[in-house]
Amino acid sequence: MTIPEASGLAAALGDTIATLEPELVEIRRDLHTHPELSGEETRTTALVAKRLAEADIRVRPLPGTGLIADLGAEQAAYRVALRADLDALPVAERSGVPWASERGGVCHACGHDVHTAALLGAGLALRAHDEELRERGIGVRLLFQPAEEVIPGGALGLIAAGALADVDAVFALHCDPSLEVGRVGLRDGAITAACDRITVRLSGRGGHTSRPHLSEDLTYALAKVVTEVPAALSRRLDPRAGVALVWGAINAGHAANVIPASGECIGTLRMLDAGTWEHVGPVLDEIVAGVVAPYGVTAHLERVKGVPPVVNHPEAIDAYREAATLAGLVATTTSQSLGGEDFAWYLQNVPGAMARLGTRTPGGPAYDLHQGDLVIDEDAIGFGARLLASPVVAERVKASTPTM
Repeated sequence: MTIPEASGLAAALGDTIATLEPELVEIRRDLHTHPELSGEETRTTALVAKRLAEADIRVRPLPGTGLIADLGAEQAAYRVALRADLDALPVAERSGVPWASERGGVCHACGHDVHTAALLGAGLALRAHDEELRERGIGVRLLFQPAEEVIPGGALGLIAAGALADVDAVFALHCDPSLEVGRVGLRDGAITAACDRITVRLSGRGGHTSRPHLSEDLTYALAKVVTEVPAALSRRLDPRAGVALVWGAINAGHAANVIPASGECIGTLRMLDAGTWEHVGPVLDEIVAGVVAPYGVTAHLERVKGVPPVVNHPEAIDAYREAATLAGLVATTTSQSLGGEDFAWYLQNVPGAMARLGTRTPGGPAYDLHQGDLVIDEDAIGFGARLLASPVVAERVKASTPTM
């Protein structure tokens, strides 16, 4: 495929997506109003499956939730996979939009509804040009993945189900409310961080708060864990690894005058460096044991190993740069974040890249992900569909597939 051919097909895809945009916005609003938590995305999966089947796209539902769909050439010269995540977060919405979540304490605070609508739009547009894809030997696989928001992520289930079989490259996007709509953030190499779930449970002999010397002051020891373990990690590990241990929940006791016999703190351990992530376990064990030792309590550390960093492949980022141009987006260089993303598991198996999709209204307020007040400029849906569809026809994909 020559660049002019790629540009022509990309333009045709863009025109098709333009006709689909009103429908995609309505689908996104529907998903936003009816969010579903990780592993519970039954309604979301059914909605996507129905619309794909109406377009005569081959759909393979997965056990539980999520689906895989194929179009284009069945015996492909090269096959590109496109991925979106389906799940919402246990966060109360306070955006005030008319299509706000109807489920108390659950909302799409990470933009996965936009990801889903964008991938659906890309798939429908590509299906409309299926004959051209077949003529060029291009296969496309759509991955609608559940459970991205839980460790170690639903990507592993899709991979086990054969999502990457015969796939040459895989692409995804993620909403970025710090970028204006119409822009896309790209980065060679690592774009996210490794992320684990950490739980420290303490147990000891409780007692009356008037006699802490006759008990094991578990609450005090727990406070030391919360403050001193992150500090000690910063002195035991290379600061260039970007390690951050942050607690999200602390639980101990129920009464002001009772020293409890048990308590726990739960948080995330994140780092930019994959090598440090592989070897941090024994260091963390040693630090926790040392911090609680003076207080006589027993500590149990549970580290649920999560996801490695998403490491974008240079050739795939080149394809995304071309795709951004074809999609009418302005490509910018973005930085590595401490956020975790299970898209990393796909890139452990197949070359590919994740891009950051701008969702902020130009000149409008800035928002943050995982917050209930998140508002997304809906023009991002069409841009996202174009961005996902364009790597399929980008010259860089086919040119680099044998060596990626």
